[in-house]
Amino acid sequence: MSEPLPVNPVMLRWARETGGFNIDDVVSKLKRKRITSVTVASWEKGTASPTYIQLERLAYEIYKRPLALFFFPEPPEEETPAESFRTLPQEEIDHLEPRVLYLVRQAKVMQENLRELFDGVNPAENQVCSTLTINRTDAISDIAKSVREFLGVGLNEQYELRTNDKAFKYWRDVLEKHGVFVFKDAFKDDECSGFCLYDDVFPVIYINNSQAKIRQIFTLLHELAHFLFKTGGIDLRHDDFVQNMRGTNRRVEVFCNKFAGEFLVPTEDIKPQIRNKTIDDNLLIQLARKYSVSREVILRKCLDLKQISNTFYEDKVREWKEEGFTRISSVSRGNPYYTKGAYLGSHYIETAFSKYYQGDISKTQLADYLNINEMHVSTFESYVLHGRAAT
Repeated sequence: MSEPLPVNPVMLRWARETGGFNIDDVVSKLKRKRITSVTVASWEKGTASPTYIQLERLAYEIYKRPLALFFFPEPPEEETPAESFRTLPQEEIDHLEPRVLYLVRQAKVMQENLRELFDGVNPAENQVCSTLTINRTDAISDIAKSVREFLGVGLNEQYELRTNDKAFKYWRDVLEKHGVFVFKDAFKDDECSGFCLYDDVFPVIYINNSQAKIRQIFTLLHELAHFLFKTGGIDLRHDDFVQNMRGTNRRVEVFCNKFAGEFLVPTEDIKPQIRNKTIDDNLLIQLARKYSVSREVILRKCLDLKQISNTFYEDKVREWKEEGFTRISSVSRGNPYYTKGAYLGSHYIETAFSKYYQGDISKTQLADYLNINEMHVSTFESYVLHGRAAT
């Protein structure tokens, strides 16, 4: 019989709890008849230990932590989700899916990557997070207008964004030009549209690529609003929890949603387009396409401007929600290199390859920055940087 591994049981429990798993989740994912909840509990008590193969699966497949971490004498200092998202109630943090918790850790890794790639200096000349300050007593319409002016974006440019794909790329480029780094991933959790981690130098936004582009666009601006308050945040599809919040945290969450809607659809611009008009599906769709937003954003504007009743608003929201449940969606598996390129963004990728070409980093380091296997770097380069046609 092989010697038991000198795994620290404290680290096993810490990795499970910070990953958002209970013991039964771990048993289910290990998928071994001989491994029960009693087995996993005994590992965490130190009365038994996993085999090396079992530890590899725990580390790499389930907890997504470096294997060496499980031999540490104590957990490393790590900012908790509650510290990252100070405005989110604890009960909502407790319900975050393990995949989202993993991506939050990954976002922190990306922030460190950015510090290394840019030598600790944000390359943007006009950084929206560190330069722009807001007066909380100002009207949201005035704040949204000042942010648009700072970013240099006009409504005519927005009208020209004929597709939602182009619109998302446009807003992403605008934010990155002004010092905000935007990454994407498949969250595998439809309730979470995205999150942001505030930092004085390298603020990061993560977007759920599994959701519609119009939702991704709204989330971008929701998270930008969090940055105006110098805080991180999460954009959840359900916002019932906001009604139960109190004080500053509630004001921040309400502000972020209202700011995103006002920024994308300025009140003064849409007012004359809905005044004395019949608010029906055709008009809502027409305006949603014009601004590259969802029908819900336009509908909310109509409610705020008292062009529709609360009953009409609630009926429409319920109707569209039911449509969403019955609609059949197909997800095509595209080229994985293009997908990775979309997740990381051209700015980040070009900077990483530039460092590699200049000899500042090795191929192994480049692969780490791109979060891909080193043997795939050349193929990734040919597809994403040089536009090789997919086969």
